[in-house]
Amino acid sequence: MSEGPWTGVPEVDGALARLREPDGAGAEQWAEVYEDVHARLAATLAALDRG
Repeated sequence: MSEGPWTGVPEVDGALARLREPDGAGAEQWAEVYEDVHARLAATLAALDRG
């Protein structure tokens, strides 16, 4: 992945940047990262739905 921003939406770009953090990490750390990214993106979508 190249340097961001990728979408221009700060919340989404922050979540995508999080995917670069655990380079060389084990599967357990990756699971935590994916859960965090999923939660961030879900919150962003929910906020869009609200208005």
